[in-house]
Amino acid sequence: MDLDIRRVLASKPDAPQNADLAPLTTVWGDALDTDHVLDAYPRPQLCRPTWTCLNGRWEYAIVESGDASTLWRHACAPQVWDGFICVPFSPEAPLSGVGRRLLPTQLLWYRRTVAIDAMHGSDRVLLHFEAVDYACTCYVNGVRVGSHVGGYLPFGFDVTDALLVGDNVVELCVYDPSDHGTQLRGKQRLRRGNMWYTAQSGIWQTVWIERVPARYVVDACLRANADRGQLDVEVEVSQPGDVVTVNVLDADGRLVANAEGAATEGTTRLALGVADPHLWQPDDPYLYSVRMAYGEDEVTSYCAFRTVGVEVDKDGTPRFCLNHRPFFVRGLLDQGYWPDGLMTAPADEALVFDIEAARAAGFNMLRKHIKIESRRWYWHCDRLGMLVWQDMVSGGDEPGEWVSVNIPTLIRRSWSSLRDVSETSWKRMGAADETYRTEWIRTACAALRELAGHPCICSWVVFNESWGQFSSAHMCEMLREVDDTRPFVATSGWYDQGAGDFFAVHNYFRGMRVYPDPHRAFWKPRRRAFLIDEFGGLTYSVEGHVSVSTVYGYDAYEDPKAWKAALETLLGRVRDLECEGLSGYVYTQVSDVEEETNGLLTYDRRVSKLDLSS
Repeated sequence: MDLDIRRVLASKPDAPQNADLAPLTTVWGDALDTDHVLDAYPRPQLCRPTWTCLNGRWEYAIVESGDASTLWRHACAPQVWDGFICVPFSPEAPLSGVGRRLLPTQLLWYRRTVAIDAMHGSDRVLLHFEAVDYACTCYVNGVRVGSHVGGYLPFGFDVTDALLVGDNVVELCVYDPSDHGTQLRGKQRLRRGNMWYTAQSGIWQTVWIERVPARYVVDACLRANADRGQLDVEVEVSQPGDVVTVNVLDADGRLVANAEGAATEGTTRLALGVADPHLWQPDDPYLYSVRMAYGEDEVTSYCAFRTVGVEVDKDGTPRFCLNHRPFFVRGLLDQGYWPDGLMTAPADEALVFDIEAARAAGFNMLRKHIKIESRRWYWHCDRLGMLVWQDMVSGGDEPGEWVSVNIPTLIRRSWSSLRDVSETSWKRMGAADETYRTEWIRTACAALRELAGHPCICSWVVFNESWGQFSSAHMCEMLREVDDTRPFVATSGWYDQGAGDFFAVHNYFRGMRVYPDPHRAFWKPRRRAFLIDEFGGLTYSVEGHVSVSTVYGYDAYEDPKAWKAALETLLGRVRDLECEGLSGYVYTQVSDVEEETNGLLTYDRRVSKLDLSS
């Protein structure tokens, strides 16, 4: 038996205590200028110069409601406002300046004035929200311009017809049931503790507006095929009747391909040949510039050529391959939480800091865990050469502790024995609510389409540790119809159904080894690569840089030298498994988060624990 019972007992979490968190700040939070908050262009894959950032000072009000789950669609704005909030930080985040928690019985209101100059001809004005948690309705000058449901993806409204020349009042009403609902919410909980983090609500990514002509590029999907030397471009336009022109330029600004086509319908598809494309890889993250024009509208984007997938090496072992060559993945689990901004990074530079810190520590991949990050984060990974394993966001009811934690911890055989295709199994895994399953499908498909153009994303992770898991084999194949250019982890951790391109296990309590694929018949060739998708989590708390005295993690160390020695020993053991068939690993994790002090960086990002022992 390879189970380390001592480690299991030592790491058993206490019940979440919801203890107050000690105030921690990042250097970026300390330097925050409320007149210039996260004001970098938020959509790098479709850029225009005519935009205005609306982050900063908004009025807010938190209003008790008899039925918040219904009234958010048509509630009247409050007569009295509670004060000011710094958008895009949630009211629960210290950088918001509010310090209040939104409850499921309450509505959160925002209001600010936006000045609009005289309109020119048939120009349109678009109001964009990069992310709002969870459901919201927007008003401009008292006119309802639209609603949105879902806390992780960008959306927007054409607000032209509601605008006046001069000052305009924008109001937003938000409802967030947090973990009292079954909606997608990741690791947020009102009663935080252990592996569950402080819940946040409302606007948590950039708000902005842009002017566009009547005929404009609504969206563009760029898929670069390195094997064919071809860039397939799908351009969605607001009104048909004009010509779409696409130019591709290399890093030196030389034109390497161009094409044009009439937009006779709402979508135009073009194929551009790029001879002998320069391949993207972590040590050489080569990006091509793409310029698109439609009538008077001009936008810029970028693309990269590379292939990813699972292929069999010369010895018959399935491995993750980049550009058709075996590539050993050295990953870190990335929660994307900050002590002063919660799910919102305090600055664009903070996003870059985590990526570069991971690279400096010898890692080449970040697994974005149960969260969809800001679009700028993926752009930074694209240009810096950091691979990304992208999780889908979890939700549903809380799964039973025995099913989600205890059984798979104690009984390795259970990792592949519990099925997920019946209503009974869905209930055990927190997926019994049909509304949740419908939302999960809609959001997962939308996430794949939204992020498809990022070369950094090299695998999709469908379900994690049974949280909200249902019909994972079918869900994996359904998502493959949306994007067949990347491999899939159907189940990360346990309750594997034989689907996807990886057999991906979590190993916190057993000896490091390569496990055989439990769903492979012995007479059939191996087709799935093996991953240790989470492991490690070695804990060391740096005094003065922790949020709470309670520690959650695995194998706590009092001395940084002992911690680093244990880390290096463990990483060495895992690296040695490459020759036995391991395709890659994900160490837990980039930074501490609240109780979890198992990061390479402290929660406030002020200390790298790797430097303490040198």
